[in-house]
Amino acid sequence: MFKKTKAGKAVEARRRTRRLTIRGVLSFFIILTLIRSIFMQRYENVFVCVLSLVLFGLPVLIERSLAIDIPPLMEAVIYCFIFAAEILGEINSFYTIIPGWDTMLHTINGFLVAAVGFCLVDLFDRSERFSFKLSPLFLAIVAFCFSMTVGVLWEFFEFGADQFLGTDMQKDFVVQQINSVSLNPSGLNEVVHVPIESVEINGEDWTEFPGGYLDIGLIDTMKDLQVNFVGAVAFSVIGFFYVKNRGKGKLAASLIPIVLDPEQETEKENPDSAENREPNGE
Repeated sequence: MFKKTKAGKAVEARRRTRRLTIRGVLSFFIILTLIRSIFMQRYENVFVCVLSLVLFGLPVLIERSLAIDIPPLMEAVIYCFIFAAEILGEINSFYTIIPGWDTMLHTINGFLVAAVGFCLVDLFDRSERFSFKLSPLFLAIVAFCFSMTVGVLWEFFEFGADQFLGTDMQKDFVVQQINSVSLNPSGLNEVVHVPIESVEINGEDWTEFPGGYLDIGLIDTMKDLQVNFVGAVAFSVIGFFYVKNRGKGKLAASLIPIVLDPEQETEKENPDSAENREPNGE
C-alpha cells in the first residue's frame, strides 16, 4: 500500500511540473497579449485572451471530474492547440498569413475530439456498474462518430456566426470555374463547365484581385470536415489497437487518457487508512 501512495505522489509531482512548464509559459504569453490588447483598446482580443486562459483550465477540470490522468504529450498538444487557434490564429492572423494553418488545426481538432469521445466510452466500458463489455472496433467507431459530430456542430456555429454576426469564420475560397447543371440551356442533367474569365463587383474588376469568384465559405467548410475526418480516423485506429492489446504501445499510451482506479485514488488521498487496513479488508 505504501508503494501505491508513493506512486500517487510521484504522479501528482509530474502533473504539477508539466503544468508549470508548458501551461505556465503559454499562459505568460497570453497575459502579455492581454495587456497589449488593453493598451491598444482591442477588446475583442482581450475576450479571446480571457477565453484562452479559461480553456487552459479544462484539462484539470476534466481529470478531476472523470477521474482520469491525461498523458503529458496529450496535455501538451491540447495547450498548444488552444494557443495556436486563439492567440496565433485569431489575434496574430495566422489563419490568413500562413497557408494551411486552419487546415492543420482542424486536423488536430478531429484527433483530440476523437480522444475525448474514446475516453468517455472507455470509462463506461471499464466501469463495474455495467455488465457488458464493448469491442475495440465499437469503441473506435464511437470515437470517430463523436469527433465528426463535434466537427459538424462547429461548422454550424461558424455558419451561424457569419450569417447573424457578420463575421468570416468560414474563410472564402476563390473559384476559377463553375460546374453546374443549372447553366445547361437544354435543361438536361448534364454538367456545364464555365471558366470564370471576368468578374465585376460594384464596378470593380475582380479578375486581378482576388482573381475570380468567391465561394462564400462552402469549400472551406468541406475541407475542414475532410481534415477532421482524417484526424478522427487516425485516433480511432490508434484507439482500436490500444484496446485490442490493452495498454501496449508507447504511442497510444502517450495519447490516450488513463482511467484511474477509484480505490487507488482514495488510498493516495488517505494513506493512513490504506496502511492501517486489515489483510481481510475489514
